[in-house]
Amino acid sequence: MYTDRRIERHQLPCFLKVFNGINDKPIGFLGNVSEDGLMLISQLPMMIGVDFNLRLKIPANEGGQRIIDLQACCLWCHEDVTPQHYDAGFSLQRAPPEYGQLVEALRQYFSFLPLPASA
Repeated sequence: MYTDRRIERHQLPCFLKVFNGINDKPIGFLGNVSEDGLMLISQLPMMIGVDFNLRLKIPANEGGQRIIDLQACCLWCHEDVTPQHYDAGFSLQRAPPEYGQLVEALRQYFSFLPLPASA
């Protein structure tokens, strides 16, 4: 059996926490992102059809954090394969340009594209 992994496995939900944009308390982790929405993994189910103020705290190059505030509507929610966890899909109502930059950065980071050739 082949046991050596040639490509490092990256787990997005282990890294990017999602916070309540009003009280700044953690509500879950990013499970997936796109230009139009995101999936949240949380320990509590989300109410469907409700607008939420969400906050992402992204590590910055200089060691600090970059905050991205979003307004999103929960379109669906169901139990995750992990017991006592829920997946919820959100459609973005309002997102700053930094969110688009985050989506593109994550797309590049998690893709299997070849590295650029060195000159």
